[in-house]
Amino acid sequence: MSAFATEPAQRVLFVGNSLTYVGNLPATFAAMANANGHRVHGAMLVQGGATLEQRVADGSVRRALADYRPTVLVLQERGGDLLCLPDEHACTPSRQAIRTLAQAGRAAGAQVLLLGSYQSLPAASAAIVEGERDAATGAGIAYVEISETLRRLSGEAGSLAWHDADGMHPGPALTLLDAVQLYRSLFGASPVRGFDVAAPIYTASSGLRAELRDADAPAPRPDTPQGIGYDDAMIERFNAMLDSSGNRP
Repeated sequence: MSAFATEPAQRVLFVGNSLTYVGNLPATFAAMANANGHRVHGAMLVQGGATLEQRVADGSVRRALADYRPTVLVLQERGGDLLCLPDEHACTPSRQAIRTLAQAGRAAGAQVLLLGSYQSLPAASAAIVEGERDAATGAGIAYVEISETLRRLSGEAGSLAWHDADGMHPGPALTLLDAVQLYRSLFGASPVRGFDVAAPIYTASSGLRAELRDADAPAPRPDTPQGIGYDDAMIERFNAMLDSSGNRP
């Protein structure tokens, strides 16, 4: 039996909203990690339009930490909440929620990361990165940047499906970018092998509620698309684009 087969799986819990579940980032990341020599199981606590403040208020993350016992906790805030508009006070609830959840994750023995969201306009993109980085730093956790990298890569490879048909949510390319950036942050290296995701590929109308569920669990809605693949060539292309922009693991 291989060491990979006997090594305990890292449990990675994603807490977020439709930016997290459209395209099923938790299942995508787990499939990528497993194909590249890291035994990972993914789970999620997500709901459309949800904020991290709501997850603090309802106690769902604390319950999930106790029940699932993740080794890694990935937080993703609702898009735009850390733009701090109209002023800095608008960011206070989000920053406090991130600090609270980071503390809870660490107390449960998990490594905690804040996964970035994204904005399309240059000024807004720079602002969301600054706001997210400040929030992560204030909570003492790692920050995984997405927005500015997305702007660069989508300019270089505009034919890729960066966004869903609605023009807002992640398309397959953006879900892959999220997964690669998380992989590089957690493992300090780039993935090299392609992989297949054998799980629901959620759209914005997912039927998901804010409750703990395995990333590959059957979807609440029977019309949810099933599965997607990313081949070796796509992984190689993403690594090359990231490395050429100075974004190295």
